Amino acid sequence: MTEAASGIDARDPGLQPERTRLAWRRTTLSCTVVAVLAVKLAVSDEITAVGITGLALSALVWIGFLAVAHRRIRSLSPARPQPLSHRGALLAACCTIALAVFGAAMIW
Repeated sequence: MTEAASGIDARDPGLQPERTRLAWRRTTLSCTVVAVLAVKLAVSDEITAVGITGLALSALVWIGFLAVAHRRIRSLSPARPQPLSHRGALLAACCTIALAVFGAAMIW
């Protein structure tokens, strides 16, 4: 009896999960650089309430993105990775957009 006949999926995922894992790590590194630059911007200029608020919100969004990325990277570890949920994709996109908006608001 073959694997296909017995109901076992003989899918070989190849390197796709590894590429996805590396992409999540690169994106996490990019978000970390943006968060560090936000700290530098907030500390180098006069410290204002707007700067502190932008910094706090940026840090909160950065931590949220780290949580999403860590969860996704861990889900890629098994032999059969789970697909990214709609909620996770939406949260990652919202964190990225929010980080860009907070960064732009801190510059103005």
